[in-house]
Amino acid sequence: PEKVQGDWPEVRVYPDPETLIMDPDIGLVVIASPNATHAPLGRRALDQGKAVVIDKPFTLTMAEARDLVTQAEATGRLLSVFHNRRWDSDFLTVRRAIGDGLIGRVTHFESRFDRFRPEVRARWREQAGGGSGVWYDLGPHLVDQALLMFGLPERVMANLAALRSGAETDDWAHVILIYGDCRVTLQASMLVAGGTCRFLVHGATGSLEKRHADRQEAQLLGGLTPGNSGWGEDPDPLILYSADGSTRQIAAQAGDQRAFYIGVRDAMRGLSGNPVPPIQALAVMAVVEAAVRSSAEGASVDIGLSEAERARWAADR
Repeated sequence: PEKVQGDWPEVRVYPDPETLIMDPDIGLVVIASPNATHAPLGRRALDQGKAVVIDKPFTLTMAEARDLVTQAEATGRLLSVFHNRRWDSDFLTVRRAIGDGLIGRVTHFESRFDRFRPEVRARWREQAGGGSGVWYDLGPHLVDQALLMFGLPERVMANLAALRSGAETDDWAHVILIYGDCRVTLQASMLVAGGTCRFLVHGATGSLEKRHADRQEAQLLGGLTPGNSGWGEDPDPLILYSADGSTRQIAAQAGDQRAFYIGVRDAMRGLSGNPVPPIQALAVMAVVEAAVRSSAEGASVDIGLSEAERARWAADR
């Protein structure tokens, strides 16, 4: 409590989640706790009539995700998932360039979140257990962006591995989303020194390269407050390689992850729709879970959504 109130003196601090959830003054509960607690805390908050935002990954399993979606619909309460990377500068810039037709039909889309953290740390994200590992940590971001861009894949082919000395869970993920005439490669690793391109996209008439990632997380860690001068600005340009061999730099669009909570606020007031509808979060979980299954089986797999869920996803897209 002292640490919290050192920054925000008027903020109320609760001894446990149950006490917070039971507070009648609270209308929205945000669950940013360890992954295994997402489903039980989400269920409890919905039981108490709260609107709920859950950090990614939505849940540990599709079964848990479906139960929460059903419960939210039955109670009429807002349920959303914090897919904040929809409002990253790098993704917004690449998506706009593709939408503007700068490289024609996309044939290959590569999206990476790479880190260099060679030492295994004693924390739940890197210990054996449900919901740990780099795929459940970074994979939902990569998948959500891919689904926004290309829709539901036909099949998923994945390889997950633990490559660091002493690793207890996956710290390397290579996942291919299979579309008819396009392949989407999602990559995450904890053993990449020097960095790699955040996005690399090839199309029928050219290619795009976005070298560096959105800076909002780094800005937060550096003490910059959202909304202050320079917030979300990205000095790293998008590079367009044209069919004639020429190159052109395109200024990156600014990012602003606050847009998610602006959307939640407006949805709770009845002014707009849910910024991340539950069916979209369920689709992300379907791909995340399919990748785990594919890696275990060594084969491409279907994403496991029912026809009704696919139709619902298409309607809410």
